[in-house]
Amino acid sequence: MAPADSIICTPGPEPRKLLGPDRQIIAIPPDWSLLPPGDPGITRRVKAAGNHYVVQIKKGRKLFSLGVWAPASTIDRIRAELDAERSTEQYARKQASAAKRREKQQDEYVEDFTGAVFNFLKFDPGYEQLARRLAVA
Repeated sequence: MAPADSIICTPGPEPRKLLGPDRQIIAIPPDWSLLPPGDPGITRRVKAAGNHYVVQIKKGRKLFSLGVWAPASTIDRIRAELDAERSTEQYARKQASAAKRREKQQDEYVEDFTGAVFNFLKFDPGYEQLARRLAVA
């Protein structure tokens, strides 16, 4: 079977074989390699670059990714581009800004959640200090 743009598969009976959605065996082309899960930036770009197979397994009701099979040249090219992009000063500033924004959002969430718990408890005014300590905890 020729590789399509994107096919979701499960591991096959042999190392370089997959089971397609219709349970037929798909042989991985020899010039392809497996991109393991873990770096969403490179995975997203490899998927957008063209032909690939997404390998997933289902355990219970959850899907777990085992990686993406794609042409080795595509993976190497995108990895080099991404490494070059991530080594720039502009990227570092962008990451720092995003971390600061996430921290601010988290602080707002904690404040809102604490207030909601305090209001839910509705302790007598004489026990306000206890209610505040419980809401924070």
